[in-house]
Amino acid sequence: QVQLVESGGGLVQPGGSLRLSCVASGFTFSNSAMSWYRQAPGKERELVARITSAGDSTNYADSVKGRFTISRDNAKSTVYLQMNSLKSEDTAVYYCRAVNRYIYWGQGTQVTVSS
Repeated sequence: QVQLVESGGGLVQPGGSLRLSCVASGFTFSNSAMSWYRQAPGKERELVARITSAGDSTNYADSVKGRFTISRDNAKSTVYLQMNSLKSEDTAVYYCRAVNRYIYWGQGTQVTVSS
């Protein structure tokens, strides 16, 4: 059974930090490219960051470059998103996605940036 379980979301003040985690099971994590997406209320889901299966290449949305860092630990089947200098416009539900032969999505974790 394939599972992607996100955690680490919550309420944080502007300028603060959060670290999201996504633990994978039921498929070969080390062969999968991983991504973080987010969806704000009334908006389409958008790509935030992606990382290759080996972790040797990353890409970021322009809106998060320099503030967010994606990383992975293949031994733990986990992908992370370190989010610093958070802004109110980062408020969204954050989802992780795995891509190999198939595409898998997690259930999402809420991030709210507010004072």
